[in-house]
Amino acid sequence: MALKVELKPGEKLLVGNCIITNSDQRTRLFIDGNAPILREKDILTSDTANTPAKRIYLAVQLMYIEEDAEKAQATYSEMSRDFVAAVPSSLPIVDQINNEILTGSLYKALKAAQKLIEYEQDLLNHASNRRPGVQSDGESR
Repeated sequence: MALKVELKPGEKLLVGNCIITNSDQRTRLFIDGNAPILREKDILTSDTANTPAKRIYLAVQLMYIEEDAEKAQATYSEMSRDFVAAVPSSLPIVDQINNEILTGSLYKALKAAQKLIEYEQDLLNHASNRRPGVQSDGESR
């Protein structure tokens, strides 16, 4: 069964190692095969991977896209261990990512890594809500 992808005008899609850019009209594509496929909105770069969870996602993304994923897997392993050490409550999500990687389901591992990014953001939002604000003259609010 082919994968159906609908692209908005100007939206990009990664198929294998090729970037497909849609024209100025909405387009529907049917893709059959085993090449890695990612929408533009799901692609992180080294510049946009600016948090620990996003860097973990980037490592998994590289494993998914690259044919030789050993370096990305070593990087992922180190970063995920450090993340769990810093945020032990993230262990169930990291375990899910690990299981997907071990079974070769790298796209599912990416989706689980997206959950890790969301979890990290929730933690950061919660921490910033509890922190008292500091006014520009140095006095606490």
